Amino acid sequence: MKKTFLGPTGIALVALALVAAGCSSNNDAKTAASVNSNGAATEKVEKIVVGTGTQFPKVCFIDENGKLTGFDVELVKEIDKRLPGYEFEFQTLDFTNLLLSLETKKIDFVAHEMEKNPERSEKYLFNTVPYAHWKTKLIVAKDNNDIKSLDDLKGKKLLTTATSAEATLAENYNKDHDNAINIVYTSGAANDTVSQLTSGRVQATLGADFTLSLIDPKSDLKAVGDALEEADVLFVFRKDDPKEKKLADAVDGALNEIKADGTLSKLSTTWLGADYTQ
Repeated sequence: MKKTFLGPTGIALVALALVAAGCSSNNDAKTAASVNSNGAATEKVEKIVVGTGTQFPKVCFIDENGKLTGFDVELVKEIDKRLPGYEFEFQTLDFTNLLLSLETKKIDFVAHEMEKNPERSEKYLFNTVPYAHWKTKLIVAKDNNDIKSLDDLKGKKLLTTATSAEATLAENYNKDHDNAINIVYTSGAANDTVSQLTSGRVQATLGADFTLSLIDPKSDLKAVGDALEEADVLFVFRKDDPKEKKLADAVDGALNEIKADGTLSKLSTTWLGADYTQ
């Protein structure tokens, strides 16, 4: 995302930097010396691998031109512009592999509309400045008038994505209600969710208030009942890691600027159809 122009001396400096970096692990954030047009060393830029997905419409997805884009993707790019000490690059993964890849240091933070909840907070570090806010509700087929609460799902099937905050919500309900709901786990593909609900293979799913129009442009589904929970959306980092804490603090600083100048609200309206940043 940040371009470097090299003079003759600069080429030599980069060659030396590459030799020094040759033994470093691909799983670690890399640090490279940048140079200006006169060949003088400037600020060191730390490379950061950002984990995201490709199957969340308008949030992180591949568009018709084969480009990775969406609300979370474009927000990360905007943060990167405001942090000259870092250089971000994306790595796309299945949603269910994102947190494991973070733990094993294959990526440095997760950008995928991750809700903060107590279960995740025990294992991971979140930045402190939210960039969106979720209100989770039940979603059913538009002709389903029988389900309005989790209690109505006893003995029925609920579709959810493994490792998601919605899955945790359903699993916690089952712990208190003798596994009353049959939880069906999915990879999280939007088309799969719509077809499973409209075909009757499952009776409900859980989703944030703004996601319904994104995954269901034909309005085959509807949200029902009161919000089951509300949560801030944040980026996820490794816990008990000083470099990760420093990175999270830097991201918060950039986010505060992006909020203050209206860029965050504009991105939300552009990609999600309204301002869901409050």
